Amino acid sequence: MPQTNSLLPRWLAAPLSWIVTGLSFLARLAILGWGTFAIYWSNLPWSWARVALALTFCVFGIWALWFGRKPRSPLAFAAVFLAVLTWWMLIPPSNDRDWREEVAVLPRAVIDGDRVTISNVRNFDFRSRDDFTVRYEDREVSLSHLVGVDFFLAFWMEGPVGHTWVSFVFDNAPPVSISIETRPVKGQGFDPLASMFKQFELIYVVGDEKDLVGLRTNHRDEEVFLYHVQTSPEAARGLFLIYLERINELADNPEWYNLLRNNCTLNIVRYMNKVGREGRTRPSHFLNGLFDSYLYATGFLDTSLPFDELRERSRITGVANTAADLPNFSDIIRQELPGMQKRPRSVE
Repeated sequence: MPQTNSLLPRWLAAPLSWIVTGLSFLARLAILGWGTFAIYWSNLPWSWARVALALTFCVFGIWALWFGRKPRSPLAFAAVFLAVLTWWMLIPPSNDRDWREEVAVLPRAVIDGDRVTISNVRNFDFRSRDDFTVRYEDREVSLSHLVGVDFFLAFWMEGPVGHTWVSFVFDNAPPVSISIETRPVKGQGFDPLASMFKQFELIYVVGDEKDLVGLRTNHRDEEVFLYHVQTSPEAARGLFLIYLERINELADNPEWYNLLRNNCTLNIVRYMNKVGREGRTRPSHFLNGLFDSYLYATGFLDTSLPFDELRERSRITGVANTAADLPNFSDIIRQELPGMQKRPRSVE
């Protein structure tokens, strides 16, 4: 048991000693667990080698941190851990892998004054989540016709975690929807824990709403909510330009997705900060299934209705299902939404 200050009262010294012991145990356990997972999800091409090295590191760490009798045992573990950390930090992201078809092509934007041309806008025809016709197209929009931002929140299961993305709305063109996502390779599915260990690159999927929304409502059985964001056209244009800049950056310099540092919602918050948002980081920025309640509380959503009523009226799952094959999909999913009636309608 660690030594405590002899000047402390006896009734305080014992509990403090146990607290220090517990924190020390948790710190060692966290370091051991991180190193084990980092090796298991490393860039070694052979799964058997990753499993064997991870188990070896874990067993050695348990012995060195808890059972080693020599004073140098923890130092030996620290040296091994430092080597693992250095190895992990040097694993580079890539834009050259055998990607799943949904994320195989990166978008890129060209800004020429008021005119913006976005290439590789995804507009797949989904018959099921795994059966689709691949279709990419170029979109040209005018910044001066960008009139607002809409916010989507999707849930694949009940709980405080979901997926968030935005659409930029124009008064003379269909909305441009941009979703910040993982970029899995063929045969790879999303794993929250693995996403913190350089298992997925980052992609900004630019797509048609019938694609991005319809895939989730009609084929993934997700519950989707759509909200009109209360912001000025100037702020919306500033946000759009930030997204376009990041899209081009990722096309040139890939980045790792990370569930806790580089994900869909945290990046939205960062970009909101750049166009005038003020305030600290909140739990709802991580538990993003609560992000709509944060937007409501800070005045970014229509507050003329109680939040529960606003959320219920913002549920678009059913209407998106019925409008799946209609050409004016984006208008239909917005027809009955609070705050939408006064906005210019998009042209499809």
